[in-house]
Amino acid sequence: MTRMTPLLEHNEQFALTYAPAALGLPTAQMIIVTCLDHRIDPAMVLGLGLGDAPVIRNAGGRVTEAVIDDLAYLAFLTEQLSGGPGALDTLFEVAIIHHTQCGTGFLADPSFRHQAAEATGLPEAALEASAVEDPHVERLLTSPRLSPKVSVSGHVYDIATGRVTTAVDARYP
Repeated sequence: MTRMTPLLEHNEQFALTYAPAALGLPTAQMIIVTCLDHRIDPAMVLGLGLGDAPVIRNAGGRVTEAVIDDLAYLAFLTEQLSGGPGALDTLFEVAIIHHTQCGTGFLADPSFRHQAAEATGLPEAALEASAVEDPHVERLLTSPRLSPKVSVSGHVYDIATGRVTTAVDARYP
């Protein structure tokens, strides 16, 4: 028995009543970018169901080049699934959701960052760039790869209360 065994047993129960969603546009017209922290489950926190919204997760919920690439592709795919370019005036909103008590915040501390660099072999400069202190909405809004039909908002999830507050209202590039 491995640690995965009970999860596979839960999956068997899930599969008994599972009904696959057809390929199509997410019903919430949202894409969530958030941290991979185990204390945050975007589906539970935001009341999302299967097929409502794609969720992109990484350490800190950072807007990385890979995230921008994914969003550019999803904008293209959304246009294709909705009838091609020009069929929709707006595509979707990207909600960047950070949280309190984030482990990437430790990377702002030079001593901690130095220890992390020695332990992981990652350059200190890369670790410093990974420190998350704000939702990085501007980085995404200024990317030339972001469709002008995609809006971006920034939010903070409070680990202590379970509440999400808006830090940056949705806006277009």
